[in-house]
Amino acid sequence: MEVQQMFNKESYERHQGWYNLQFPTEQSKLDYLKKNTDALQKNNLSLWLQNIFFICLNPLLKNIDQTWLTIGDAYGFDAQYILEKNNHATASDLNTDFLKIAQKEGVIDSFSSQNAEQLSYDDDQFDYLLCKEAYHHFPRPYAAVYEMIRVAKKGIVVMEPQDPVSKMAGLLFFLNILSAVKNNFTNLLWKNRFSYEPVGNFVYKISEREIEKFAAGLNLPLVAFKKINPNFYFKGADEVECTLRNPKFLKVYLKKKLLDVLVKVRLIPSQVLSAIVFKETPDEMLLVELENSDYQLVYIPKNPYLT
Repeated sequence: MEVQQMFNKESYERHQGWYNLQFPTEQSKLDYLKKNTDALQKNNLSLWLQNIFFICLNPLLKNIDQTWLTIGDAYGFDAQYILEKNNHATASDLNTDFLKIAQKEGVIDSFSSQNAEQLSYDDDQFDYLLCKEAYHHFPRPYAAVYEMIRVAKKGIVVMEPQDPVSKMAGLLFFLNILSAVKNNFTNLLWKNRFSYEPVGNFVYKISEREIEKFAAGLNLPLVAFKKINPNFYFKGADEVECTLRNPKFLKVYLKKKLLDVLVKVRLIPSQVLSAIVFKETPDEMLLVELENSDYQLVYIPKNPYLT
């Protein structure tokens, strides 16, 4: 247990220090923040790809004046989108160096230093919590997701790459056969079976089934899933104009369209899963909004042994 605690502490310290290694001065942080803030105001590929994520939030943002906490929101851009939709948002991350600058520059209103595994907030303090592309960084993501659901009043949103094997029965069948022969054969085919980031953490991916089990275990009423394909970013994407006359944008656009079709007919899993776990059943208007936004609703039956 002591060794595990030391590993968790070291992992978080490495994540916390990563930003200062990449951007050692306040001016370098300010320059990076301004560059990305300016890029988000233009019609470019980087913004187009980010909006694929953010549009998933729109059904929940129809009601104004709700309170949100964003987790692992290092630059404050997640909170910024929520604020633009007339909701309240507090950005949080282990390292708040960028968030301090973001607040000064008017990108966000408020921020907080938070360890996702030990949030300092009270139960039900925020209407929603958003964890976008941060879950896979956590040393103990299950601890973090329990903390998030504790602090949320209405629900949590997790946007992460999904585990492809859990959605591909044929591939899983083939991998099981290989494992029966020799386990190393599986690793040869499944290259990222055990993948780690340079800061030391294992890269977790989510699955619909894991989210369903989490909700069922806590006797929660509903989960919703939306499948998206936004992983086409490359260096220089913020300089690519979003027009079909631009060959770089056209290439990404056509690739995404093809993947969207293959996902829709269930030949392949999507790159990313937007998962919403509700602590209370939404009203009919929100349910309709979710379905119109291509969310799949999964109602969790009540535990018959709990009243």
